[in-house]
Amino acid sequence: SPLALDNFKLSEPVKSLLRAKGIEALFDIQAQCLPPLLEGQDLVGRARTGCGKTLAFVLPIVERLAGGQGAGGKRAFGRAPSVVVLAPTRELAKQVAADFEYYAKAFSLTTVCLYGGTQYGPQEGMLRRGVDVVIGTPGRVKDHLERGTLKLNQLRFRVLDECDEMLNMGFVEDVEKILNAGVDAATVQTLLFSATLPHWVKDITKRFLKPGFTTVDLVGSQKMKASTSVRHLLLPCHWSQRSQIVPDLVKCYGVCGRTIIFTETKNDANELSGTLAESFGARALHGDIPQGQREVTLAGFRSGKFSVLVATDVAARGLDISGVELVIQLEPPKDPETYIHRSGRTGRAGQTGICLTLVDRRKEGLIPYIQTKAGLKFERVGAPQPSDMAQLAGERALEAVQAVDVSVLPFFRAAAQKLLESVGSPEDAVALALAKITGHVEMRPRSLLTAHEDFTTLRFVSPWPVEKPGQVFGFLRKHMHEEETVEEAKRMTLTADGLGAVFDVPTSLAKEFLAKCGKNEGTRATAHLQVATSLPELKEREQQYGGGGAGFGSPGNGFQRAGGYGGRGAGYGGRGGSSGGGRGGFGGRGGSSGGRGFGGARKFGGRK
Repeated sequence: SPLALDNFKLSEPVKSLLRAKGIEALFDIQAQCLPPLLEGQDLVGRARTGCGKTLAFVLPIVERLAGGQGAGGKRAFGRAPSVVVLAPTRELAKQVAADFEYYAKAFSLTTVCLYGGTQYGPQEGMLRRGVDVVIGTPGRVKDHLERGTLKLNQLRFRVLDECDEMLNMGFVEDVEKILNAGVDAATVQTLLFSATLPHWVKDITKRFLKPGFTTVDLVGSQKMKASTSVRHLLLPCHWSQRSQIVPDLVKCYGVCGRTIIFTETKNDANELSGTLAESFGARALHGDIPQGQREVTLAGFRSGKFSVLVATDVAARGLDISGVELVIQLEPPKDPETYIHRSGRTGRAGQTGICLTLVDRRKEGLIPYIQTKAGLKFERVGAPQPSDMAQLAGERALEAVQAVDVSVLPFFRAAAQKLLESVGSPEDAVALALAKITGHVEMRPRSLLTAHEDFTTLRFVSPWPVEKPGQVFGFLRKHMHEEETVEEAKRMTLTADGLGAVFDVPTSLAKEFLAKCGKNEGTRATAHLQVATSLPELKEREQQYGGGGAGFGSPGNGFQRAGGYGGRGAGYGGRGGSSGGGRGGFGGRGGSSGGRGFGGARKFGGRK
């Protein structure tokens, strides 16, 4: 392979350390950065998240330090650092520091990581003794400069990692002060890595990099900026169902690896981690958690003590943890860059992963924007059905049962014999026992369109084009005969192939719909209803009708007299409302819960 380690100017100690981690070849970003950096050139690097960017600058800097003034016998007490690396978050700074420590140990190079939330004393002690590499967040590095405990007058390298994020986090003044505090740019090698190139980043490049710097761009003008090794799934889910569905999503999609769940608020992180604590040992990670506890939490997640981490965006940037199989976002973020970096916590370093985003109808408008800006195409999926979860639970229960010590069998044979006699079939007896063990004693279907329980998603299939929802409602009226029953059809959405639609009905009415509108065996192809076992590709939201994008008919009222799914952009319950509604509907504008629940005769609240 042209990317094999032996094809690059790497020392034997460094190659041995790489191979000890199972690395036999470099990634593209590393292979393209290594030669110019070893030659002393300044560099601007752009690459997708999770592509091995950190080693792209760690390896050449360590090699140059080992072969120059920063290595050998020049380990003078109190020496000023030869390298300063700035990172936007303490998590990223610590990860970069860990890589430097690992590869620098072969040459007795020392490192220190400077970040806030910890005492100054230990950091000042290390700086007084002398270090070769300083990695830190801009705020804490600037503090040490102002306190006089950090000198940058002997710099040979300076690195800005995730420069665009430092701009987003308000570190402009701190970064510029640090850059101006060093030696003349002509005598220092400057490396800048940034996923995007906003105006400030371009300005920094012009002011602090030497003319003729090298550019390594693995993004370019390509639209696809999100990781290509990640499946981007989109699951329609009403906000009220999120806590019920997330545990099943972890069981379905995160079976063998680690899972990171992103929430928008600290309170959401606390509540959801509490919900998942018993089943998965989940822990929360956000800015209100003391730094010491955050480090313990991340260490436990890395070591496998627990498999689910519930985090705010404090962990989105730069968090590099191997084995993250699944990322779940409770709702789509407002900007594509946040989506790109959240999804980039999985599918790293050549591995594959899944990023699953829950979307309430209120946030559907963000999806086309994210797809366009991040250059990805979401794959829509439905909520895991109880039948799927029962089968999965049965398989895991079987493994657990097979692990039971046979010495306990005599104590249960009498009860087993009674069960067998009452049921008749050995298979049925075991199945009943497994159902009870796993807690799947009742099957409550979920809507594929909203994840609400006790709703079934039906699919209308037609041999002729379906251009408007009214065609489907006309078909239903013709066969169902009862207008009130037809009005139970909610969230009508046309399919992308133009030959059908999907919609929800109360599970109690699903058999009636199928009996009157299902396909008759032996007849020629004709329009009919069937149970949707998965979500087909759907038309974009702007091609749907009524209710400000919510239902059918007048704004906020769904289809005709029924409550539909509520008002403009609100999903179930209208603008700011929650579940409930008119006859079988889900609430008027701003309605709050009350009445008889889903399908009841009264509305939950009314207009404000």
